[in-house]
Amino acid sequence: MNLKQLAHMLALSQTTVSRALNGYPEVNEETRGRVMDAAKRHGYRPNPSARRLATGKSGMIGYVLPTGAAVDIDPHFVEFLSGLGDYARSHELDLVLSPTDADDQETTYRRIVANRQVDAVYISSPRPQDSRVALVNTLGIPFIVHGRSEGFDFDYPYLDIDNEGAFHEAARLLVQLGHRRLALINGDDRETFAIHRERGLRRALAASGLALEDRHVCSLVMTEENGYRAARRLLEQDGAPTAIACSSLIMALGVVRAVRDLGLSIPGDVSLIAHDDVFPWLKPENFSVPLSTTRSSIRLAGARIAERLAARISGLEEGARGEVWPVDLVVRGSVAGAPA
Repeated sequence: MNLKQLAHMLALSQTTVSRALNGYPEVNEETRGRVMDAAKRHGYRPNPSARRLATGKSGMIGYVLPTGAAVDIDPHFVEFLSGLGDYARSHELDLVLSPTDADDQETTYRRIVANRQVDAVYISSPRPQDSRVALVNTLGIPFIVHGRSEGFDFDYPYLDIDNEGAFHEAARLLVQLGHRRLALINGDDRETFAIHRERGLRRALAASGLALEDRHVCSLVMTEENGYRAARRLLEQDGAPTAIACSSLIMALGVVRAVRDLGLSIPGDVSLIAHDDVFPWLKPENFSVPLSTTRSSIRLAGARIAERLAARISGLEEGARGEVWPVDLVVRGSVAGAPA
């Protein structure tokens, strides 16, 4: 079925049908819904070249993918991408990955914008005063940041979770249970999410007159093996922590293995709380001791990023709106009072 046939069947003009399919804000929601339902039911697919000529839009979201020996594509990224892809697929959007040297991402951003390859881009894993955010903010293309980058004198659109609040509440619970020596097994502390998590934990300890010792902080790529090595180092030292906050469920797998190998127990010798990105294949309640977590779905974040990018492409969203999701604290069997 072509556009003319679809419009005739719906008793609408071809212009109205085209605008409904391409997300123009002047088409009301009832008409847009009728058009989208009919297009799906009859298998209508707009010709990409014709759509681009008619609308000036490619129907593509871009992501600059850093590559190289020092770059790890971890399950967190894949899960986020799954959520983004689910939304994009159901809304006739494509995702374009542009591989680039990790140290020269800005050149790739300039190229894809200059070539008009994509309608919008998203930026992930931001750091304070991230040069990518500063650049894209000047290029005149719709964008959104997954996370936050601090230190700018301008606002920009982003979606983040309350990392600081999450780890503040986790640490406050552990302090209330009598723990005085806490440790943090964190992600890359050059990235804002990790900075916020450490900040939240330190703030909770300070409120009770306690401090997070530097020797009790580990900053690592979030893998099971790194979780294991960090936990061994923490638990084998004098004055070992009685509670650990961990930035990833994947790292927590390694912590649990280290505790077992050292002949210790959770929560008898050490309490454990980890952040749960809600992987469908790794559930905290299925750990040998059900794991207490701070919980927020990274897949839903991916879908929301795609939804907001689609809105920015169509003009339904404008401005530099930040969005911060609260994080749930789910208490299970892996926390208890501090050992005597």
